[in-house]
Amino acid sequence: MNFSLTTLGVSSASPTTDRYPSAHILNICGRLFLIDCGEGCQMLMKRHGISLMRLERIFLSHLHGDHVFGIFGLLSTLSMSGRTEPLHIYAPEGFDRILQFFREHFLERDTYPVEYHQLTATEPEMLLDDALLTVSALPLRHRVPSYGFLFREKEPGLNVRKSAVAEYSLSVEEILALKSGRDAVRADGTVLRAEALTYVPYRPRSFAYVGDTAVFDGLSDMVKGVDLLYHEATFGDDCADKAAQMFHCTARDAAETALRAGAGRLVIGHFSSRYKDTGVLLRQAREVFPDTEAGMEGAVFEVPEKTHKDE
Repeated sequence: MNFSLTTLGVSSASPTTDRYPSAHILNICGRLFLIDCGEGCQMLMKRHGISLMRLERIFLSHLHGDHVFGIFGLLSTLSMSGRTEPLHIYAPEGFDRILQFFREHFLERDTYPVEYHQLTATEPEMLLDDALLTVSALPLRHRVPSYGFLFREKEPGLNVRKSAVAEYSLSVEEILALKSGRDAVRADGTVLRAEALTYVPYRPRSFAYVGDTAVFDGLSDMVKGVDLLYHEATFGDDCADKAAQMFHCTARDAAETALRAGAGRLVIGHFSSRYKDTGVLLRQAREVFPDTEAGMEGAVFEVPEKTHKDE
């Protein structure tokens, strides 16, 4: 089952000739989530074969232009394409006014409902909790209200070992009991232990998105143990003071957060236009956290499925 991040836009406020502003697609088992919607987002999605119509939810980290300027074009195209499914948008306070302005001035056909979920929490808050995954908002520290997002697959149900079905001639009732984690007790007193006869088919995967933020205590705890971490790395060591003044992070800051969090892999992005070659930022991050990669347009970062064999 697919679990992957596609980085589309990895530039900060000023786009460059080869880098667009923030926009990313997270694909979890075919469910598409857009995280930030910078200028040109819909064009990048089309260029890389990502269906606009399959978007399930949009998560906007904050309301700076380089993270939202693409939303008008995207919403307009969805309407012109005849979307009817509701679109859920999670964004900080104030997005309702942006949405109202769009509807009043640019929306010719209102073919689908937009469900706006306002982000106001000052502590991590659950946004979505369904049968397959949870999504939480993570309050960050920026010049305006800003949020990261944590996506986690849920623990799967137990599977009964195929060898046990044959060996013990398990009945349907016994299989159901074992899959629910309960021991099955037969009429003759034989106890079939769920712990011995079942297994977890796969380990849940996780992804955290840390957009514009200053360094602060507690961030690494909020993303503890994630398989894949995307973290802004606007500046390099040469601009550490500027990063602090602007409530941004350096590549080294991002790597230190990944290290403290015990993340599996780190992807850095949101690069300042002053860096024509992002290789210098990648090298600085890898000095602290070797399993770091630099985001670029169309790059796909997969979190492989870790299955448990039926032994």
